[in-house]
Amino acid sequence: MKRKLLPLIIVLFGIGNMMLLIATGPSLEPQPIKSVFPLVRVVEVVSERVQITSKTYGTVKPRTEGELIPEVDGRVTAVSAAMVSGGFFKKGDVLVEIDRLDYEVVLEQARAGLARATSELVNAEKSYARQLDLASKQSTSESLRDDALNRLSIARASVREAEARLSKSTRDLARTQLTAPYDGRVRTERVDIGQFVKRGTLVATIYATDFAEVRLPIQDEELAFIALSLTSDSDSSVQPERTVLVNLRATFAGENHVWQGQIVRTEGELDPRTGMVHVVARVPEPYDRIDGKPPLSVGLFVDAEILGMSIDNVVVLPRSALRSNNRVFVVDNDNKLEFRTVDILRETEDKIYINGGLAAGERICVSPMDTPVQGMRVTTADGTAELISKAVSI
Repeated sequence: MKRKLLPLIIVLFGIGNMMLLIATGPSLEPQPIKSVFPLVRVVEVVSERVQITSKTYGTVKPRTEGELIPEVDGRVTAVSAAMVSGGFFKKGDVLVEIDRLDYEVVLEQARAGLARATSELVNAEKSYARQLDLASKQSTSESLRDDALNRLSIARASVREAEARLSKSTRDLARTQLTAPYDGRVRTERVDIGQFVKRGTLVATIYATDFAEVRLPIQDEELAFIALSLTSDSDSSVQPERTVLVNLRATFAGENHVWQGQIVRTEGELDPRTGMVHVVARVPEPYDRIDGKPPLSVGLFVDAEILGMSIDNVVVLPRSALRSNNRVFVVDNDNKLEFRTVDILRETEDKIYINGGLAAGERICVSPMDTPVQGMRVTTADGTAELISKAVSI
């Protein structure tokens, strides 16, 4: 009997202890529910004068490039020391010499031919003059006078022919020396002493070193902020009001360098596939080592920043401030959201440029929000948000 009652006694004892604990335990007082508002980061609206810049890229190319081609046949007798890939030369330098002997002989023959033709012309003129004198005295026939006139015409033609041969021979002799048309550099060469070259054969590719150019693609809408035109240069009314500068950046020998150039022209047409237009930047004296900078070598890939127009009363905000339909979220003095439509001047990957719809001193929400509602109350992070942002980035 005791064994049957023991479980019941244990259960009753446990219930009693539980009721005792409940009766003697501390009482919980109800607390009011606190509202939790979304924490957002804001930036203050500041109106300023902003210079619009366009970022692009390109490869350095020479302004002038050409092929060195002989205009006469012959064996190469001398080659300049500059005639190697990468060699520098000055305007007027003799780069390649071709054997002159044959052309000197032809030139002497042309000179002799001209002397002979000139002598025949003098005789023909005298003979014709005698015929005219005899004709005035009626002492000669008309046929003899015509023959004298014909010989004079032939002699004059022979002189012109001899002069042309002399001129050609002189030019051919001069062409045995291939001279540099400008200060430049050799890109490639295909000639050496003893080689026989024919007229029209490529012996070298050269380019000028007075300027370097970079072909830069930009979006067509970027032209609105650059003082350039796609119209004819003959119309002075469309010329840029000021020089359009461009900064070219590249890494050379492990260091970052900057060269400044100038936008000199556009290519005048849009690429129908990409909607891009190409502008050309020019840098003078790219091989002069100024301030220890390396040369702006042909073939170097550069990042470019085109310095466009300066515009007043522009507000620059982070890209995250822009919402759909050209709206931003203004946080008023009561920390409530106001949806505001603004005028977008320009958008980039990380910034927006606004030229209407905001007043100086207003606060703009730049934090992402899942379900924003007009009039929603928020908590602004202010300076604390900057610390949070830095901590997250680390």
